[in-house]
Amino acid sequence: MVFASEKFEITHTDAEWRALLTADQYNVLRKEGTERPFTSPLNKEKRSGVFACAGCGLENFSTKTKFDSGTGWPSFFTTLPGVFQTKRDFLLVLPRTEYHCARCGGHHGHVFDDGPRPTRALPPTVAPLRRPPRGAATE
Repeated sequence: MVFASEKFEITHTDAEWRALLTADQYNVLRKEGTERPFTSPLNKEKRSGVFACAGCGLENFSTKTKFDSGTGWPSFFTTLPGVFQTKRDFLLVLPRTEYHCARCGGHHGHVFDDGPRPTRALPPTVAPLRRPPRGAATE
């Protein structure tokens, strides 16, 4: 994992992460993988609530900020305050801004500057997200 040198509130060994997460969640959160577009049921998630990190449960996106970017991944125009850290990523040669969970270090995606106002699009890799929590109303 790229953030191995950073300290996070929630840490596990690689074996523990593998046991705690599904294979898809592990690939995205711990190995910075990407889900195939248009494959996640969260694309169609319409209930009110808050999305949370699948690695540690930290609430990170409100459904009020979700929009359909047409990319195949759910996108958000902002996050809940203080839940992500960012770093520059050069894996595809051109620099990108990667964001990861401030509590467990799990990879959540990259920031793209083509989202709706007032801020940028933040399409996460979907595997790290859990459905809106307890008592979420069905629309």
